[in-house]
Amino acid sequence: MEPMADDLRRTTDQDLLAQHVAGEPDAFGELARRHRDRLWAVALRTLGDREEAADAVQDALVSAFRAAHTFRGQSAVTTWLHRITVNACLDRVRKASSRKTSPVNDPERLDQLLDPHESAEAPAERQDLHRELFAALATLPAEQRAALVLVDMQGYPVAEAGRILDVPVGTVKSRCARGRARLAPLLTHLRGEAGDSGEREAGRNRTARASVPPAAGPRDAGTSDPAGVKGGGGRT
Repeated sequence: MEPMADDLRRTTDQDLLAQHVAGEPDAFGELARRHRDRLWAVALRTLGDREEAADAVQDALVSAFRAAHTFRGQSAVTTWLHRITVNACLDRVRKASSRKTSPVNDPERLDQLLDPHESAEAPAERQDLHRELFAALATLPAEQRAALVLVDMQGYPVAEAGRILDVPVGTVKSRCARGRARLAPLLTHLRGEAGDSGEREAGRNRTARASVPPAAGPRDAGTSDPAGVKGGGGRT
């Protein structure tokens, strides 16, 4: 079994998907293992709630498992997986909006968005800034929020975000610009409070087009188990 696992780890994403379609029982599990952390991070930042993010990732993985035969190689497998995940998230955002539910006024939910290490170790001021940031993000329309999460928080190039969202590059730029404009007053406030006095001065001098500050460092929150994603989210 171990040599087989090693072979799977050396297999490309596209070949794993093809093997899954051909009936290899472990291929999709390896594919999910590779990408689940970033899928989890995108879902968590977009939805602002661990339970909702867990359900969205579960839905996305099940959908990808069942729809693998439809993959035609017109994009990278990771782009395809992210697109399915983002769509699952947007469906949940829209449903939540119709129920008029939101994590904005629930500090416990906002706390959950912090990386576990930051929750324990970061200065209180930084945690407060993150809570304010996520509260502001939760007020944006779903499409703008998804674009900002991908580009500004997860660091995807605009072109890749466009492929994930299945929209033109110009649409991604427009959504990001509109989202940043809506957040600009708060972002100026957040940057104005970060760091020393020099950083505060620089924050005041930033334009309204400044990007959303990343939620955590390059090693974003993830989860260790795609089948048991609820309650996950440790560092990768």
